Amino acid sequence: MTITNNALSGALAAQAALNTVSQNIANSQTKGYTRQGVLLVAVASESGKSAGNGVQIGSLLRFSDSYKSQQMWRAASALGSYSQTQPYLTQLEQVMSDKTSSISYGIDNFFKALNAAATDPTSSPVRQQVITAADSMSQQFNSIYNLTASQMVSVQQQQATILPSLNQSLASIAALNKQIIGTGAAGSNTSALIDQREQLIDSVASQIGVEVVNNPDGSASVSLKSGQPLVVGDKSAALSYQSTTDGPVLTLAFGNTKFNLDDTQVGGQIGGLGNYKVNTLQPLKQSIADIAEQMSKKINDQLAVGFKNGTDRGTPLLEFNPASATGLLQVTAGFQSSDLAFSSDGTPGDSGNLQKLIDIKGQPVTLASIGSVLLGDADTQLVGKLGVDSQQNKAQLKTATTIRNQAEDDWKSTSAVNTDEEGINLVEFQNMYQANMKVIAVANTLFDSTLQMFG
Repeated sequence: MTITNNALSGALAAQAALNTVSQNIANSQTKGYTRQGVLLVAVASESGKSAGNGVQIGSLLRFSDSYKSQQMWRAASALGSYSQTQPYLTQLEQVMSDKTSSISYGIDNFFKALNAAATDPTSSPVRQQVITAADSMSQQFNSIYNLTASQMVSVQQQQATILPSLNQSLASIAALNKQIIGTGAAGSNTSALIDQREQLIDSVASQIGVEVVNNPDGSASVSLKSGQPLVVGDKSAALSYQSTTDGPVLTLAFGNTKFNLDDTQVGGQIGGLGNYKVNTLQPLKQSIADIAEQMSKKINDQLAVGFKNGTDRGTPLLEFNPASATGLLQVTAGFQSSDLAFSSDGTPGDSGNLQKLIDIKGQPVTLASIGSVLLGDADTQLVGKLGVDSQQNKAQLKTATTIRNQAEDDWKSTSAVNTDEEGINLVEFQNMYQANMKVIAVANTLFDSTLQMFG
């Protein structure tokens, strides 16, 4: 009987819908789960005298918006970039701006000691204080320079540490592509597999900026923003750092093709670290070396034209050696207070050359990151620029966090499970099931009555 068939199809459809609702409710707290639904389609009548042949499941629905997913992944990339950079900026800013450990503090104390020596250029204790201040200044240079060198190593190690996880995620995405294509071709539901893949893409996006294209066969192609492929079908790329004479170079291998990448431009955590390394840390490290080199040369050159006693010319006070294991800057071994050439004419007590040494603080030096500045202002300028960079990164990190949260909320508005909505669906499909079962019961009663008529 048509009435029985209709009711049976309705009961089965309601049961399938209830199964979907139960799956949604069960996964209401599952991270990355995309809610599902059923599309009910009326079955048309095969003859003009029938209302129809019931209902069937047209398809299983997956409530997903690819635009919102893309926005979430882009936000993950920006957040990853700024979040990785900030701890390094904060550490440098705190150390370099400290009142007692900064390079400025060391330079100021050294020139204060020279000024004090002007009151009695022949006093051994006063002259010794100049050497002590020079040694203290050197140690402050070395401490901060070594911190930049240590950060350089740490950044490179952190970048290299990210790659194994990134490569594993790319391989897993490729494997899921293959599984989704096969499962979809067999007519089975692929929603759970797609959820797994999208969570992996989100993880990859935080590590490196990506573009994602969903293909008709169900696979997803993932590439860098510059176009190099990361995942195509069931094939994935592998990224690594290769040693060169110019330093580590990020390399992408896909099949038999290799690409050299600029790691300042790839986005995500790797890109943020690369940008910090090249555009902030390296120039700062070089600028600190520039101050030490140019200041030590000016001081040594000025001492060389002065006299320490009688006719003996001055000797170098400071040694600059960026390759030295003992420090970027140090007082020349064996240098004595009597070696300070304060006199300009060899007369005891003359301070003509000492005054010229004092004047060096007001002379210009040229730095890699900020150009020409006065020696006395050089470190202050570096700290100021670093502070601006840190504040800008904090502002961008705050913005990126807000955008990411908004993107997640937008995604949830479409794809996340709403338990209140699912509760309503549960009641509605339960009522649908019970109503269809009542129809079947009525059909059975009518059938029995019909049989009794001919009994």
